[in-house]
Amino acid sequence: MASVPVLVVFTIVGAVLAWRGGDYLVQASDRLGAYYGLPAIVQGAIIAAIGSSFPELSSIIIATLRYGAFDIGIGAVVGSAVYNILVIPAVSALVGEGQRLASNRDLVYKEAQFYLLALAVLVLTFSLAVIYQPSGTAESLEGFVTRPLALIPLSLYGLYLFMQYHDTLEHRATQTTTVEGIDPRRQWIALIVSLGIILVGAELLVRAAVGFGDAFGTSPFLWGLTVVAAGTSLPDTFVSVTAARQGNAPMSLANVFGSNVFALLVALPIGILVAGGTVIAFEEVVPMMSFLTGASIVFFAVLRTEMALTRGESYVLLGTYGLFIVWLVAESLGVTSFVG
Repeated sequence: MASVPVLVVFTIVGAVLAWRGGDYLVQASDRLGAYYGLPAIVQGAIIAAIGSSFPELSSIIIATLRYGAFDIGIGAVVGSAVYNILVIPAVSALVGEGQRLASNRDLVYKEAQFYLLALAVLVLTFSLAVIYQPSGTAESLEGFVTRPLALIPLSLYGLYLFMQYHDTLEHRATQTTTVEGIDPRRQWIALIVSLGIILVGAELLVRAAVGFGDAFGTSPFLWGLTVVAAGTSLPDTFVSVTAARQGNAPMSLANVFGSNVFALLVALPIGILVAGGTVIAFEEVVPMMSFLTGASIVFFAVLRTEMALTRGESYVLLGTYGLFIVWLVAESLGVTSFVG
């Protein structure tokens, strides 16, 4: 087992690789999106979101195949989703024009509501596993999520893509300008190279999470929530903050929603499919999903007021994330034991 200083180095290097790889991937994705004439919201919710969420997907697959620790992948996705919904919009608003981040009805009534639906469907999938595929004792509330159950959230993401596809068709029908000077072959090559960089970074982050869990005798789920989630969230932060600085608030917010939707409806189910099914412990998943749901409600409430995220509301979101960090510290010190 690697020593704690080595694990810290793994964490730093893995986070940097995930960040740089995500940076290159998002740049290539954005240029391809512009080349193919996609609207800003679709670029943020699909192209940029999938690109910046690839570290989460990689961490789940690596944790499952190499270490048999699917809990790390779940922790990474949930922890990253909490960070995405609370920190990224707040920081984006503070660095944006006038220290505010404008929204619109498409974001609030389509992207945001579909994100809430994604949360509900994922919890429903886990509940069905506990009801129809119980594992362990009745008191443990554990369920085996089979491959057919994993197809439920994946099919919902198919509906999401269908909706975005028709938005793209409507956008192209009204588009009057074309983008020149972009070599699509070069961008596809850059995208593939960036995926390799992200895979190496995700491998180091997962290895660090497994090592920290063994060294401190704590739950892998907890380290997925912290080490892996922090490292894999860097690309999402870069995308949204850059878009906000450029005055592209719709893309900044759409990336947040799209990243979380992709992580919940695609990354987690793919991890389950790769593993051939996995046991879900409700005593670990439910507290974190509950906090994520509550954080999302806070975010939507402040976003809906005046259809913008203001400076004061940004501090509310950051304060809510501060409570999340305090909770995780309490878990690591054994003060509370909601997530093992």
